[in-house]
Amino acid sequence: MSEIVIDRYDLQLLAALQRQGQATNAELGEKANLSASQISRRIQRLEEAKVISGYAALLDPPALGLGVIAYAQVILERHDKTRATDFERQVVALPEVLECFAVTGEADYMLRIVAPDLAAFSDLMMKKLLTLPGVAQVKTNIALSKVKQTHELPLDHVANPQQPKRRVRFKE
Repeated sequence: MSEIVIDRYDLQLLAALQRQGQATNAELGEKANLSASQISRRIQRLEEAKVISGYAALLDPPALGLGVIAYAQVILERHDKTRATDFERQVVALPEVLECFAVTGEADYMLRIVAPDLAAFSDLMMKKLLTLPGVAQVKTNIALSKVKQTHELPLDHVANPQQPKRRVRFKE
């Protein structure tokens, strides 16, 4: 993994793209005080460096009939590479599972799940998730209301020179 140098213009550009991914290069240039062609070159460089990993439309789950959001802690029976690989391969295939992280602590995995209603969520749990290879226990929490949800990553730390060596280097 090679180092990428980020300057204040890149930070302004990344912040603007996180807020308004469909902005034109001209609109982004106005926010970062750069020309549209400079914006285009910077975006290409950031994409090639995998700082920008992709683009997507953010859909509203309730507007699409997905009224249940749940978080599940999954504990596996045994901790071996084969069991974990089998579980991961099959959980990736479940479209209701939006995120799956291997975690530390009491659980082995943390999942974010959506479902149309409680009956569909129960069906998913009983017929799919609990039957995945190696699953010993699943603890779930259903979200009651959304307090905060964002896709915007904090960027202030990039310009902080006190940080230890990392993949991104800030250039003033």
